Amino acid sequence: MKRILTGLKPSGELTLGSLIGGIKQTVLYQDEYDSFIFVPDMHAITVSQDPKELRERIYKNVALYLASGIDPNKNTIYLQSENLYHANLSWVLECTTYMGEASRMTQYKDKASKGENVTVGLFTYPILMAADILLYDAEYVPVGIDQKQHVELARNIADRFNKRYGDTFTIPEPLIPKVGAKIMDLQDPTKKMSKSDETYKGVILLLDSEKDIRKKIMSAVTDSEGKIYYDVQNKPGISNLLTIYSSLKEVTIEEASEHFKDYNYGNFKKEVADVVVEVIMAIQKKYNDLISSNQIEEILDKGSKRTNALAEQKLKEVFHKVGLGRY
Repeated sequence: MKRILTGLKPSGELTLGSLIGGIKQTVLYQDEYDSFIFVPDMHAITVSQDPKELRERIYKNVALYLASGIDPNKNTIYLQSENLYHANLSWVLECTTYMGEASRMTQYKDKASKGENVTVGLFTYPILMAADILLYDAEYVPVGIDQKQHVELARNIADRFNKRYGDTFTIPEPLIPKVGAKIMDLQDPTKKMSKSDETYKGVILLLDSEKDIRKKIMSAVTDSEGKIYYDVQNKPGISNLLTIYSSLKEVTIEEASEHFKDYNYGNFKKEVADVVVEVIMAIQKKYNDLISSNQIEEILDKGSKRTNALAEQKLKEVFHKVGLGRY
């Protein structure tokens, strides 16, 4: 089976966007690929984090992955920080990456252009991301449209290393889902629904109460036209709700638009809310069972053992080729 690798950074609470754009797609892939799922907790500290909250969020995220349908028997699940080979490989890759490449990465570029005081970690984290991927010879990396740039960087680094030192890394391909890849904020549908949002007013969290979910959807920004159809440019709010509905109901945008064509906005939002509540409440029931057991520890121990063995072998090969150590 070809290998696929994905991860969701624990820098905030998991959202409906995380479910549709990431977790839901991973569930579909787990029968088709040798699936690696990791919590990139080292990436989280590129910005300041409360240590206690970060540790709690890591466990919550793993439990939510599992509750959302990710099967621990079909996936290798692990924490990035429990494998020291990620950071070791990242350093080697940094030494084969050019400043121009790293400075073009979107997150650094955006913050630097605003004059923000960013850390070196924020500048180099796309290279650590490349190490996350290349350590395990992943053929595919499921990403949202906004993350495709990082997979392209990993491809460029791997290709350059292979040409310089001989065939070493598998060149990964980005895998972008056609529907639901990018869920937008309910209060500002021109920006992505973010787990790092400060207020969460336009963000549906996977651990939100039913009352809060319904309130957020019913107050979602739309427009004054009164017609329901998909048009991202002119009707971003309506289009976002249609994307949410179609993704959770597993129907096409066209089918969703046809279904709602005679609805008013209030009834449209209510039916979207019903679907979201049904999905999230089922996840929360499974989550509560998992979080009170010791299954998560056992799953992470198993994942750590497998990934450390694979990563050690790959890093020894890399070190030997660049002339490091006694390999």
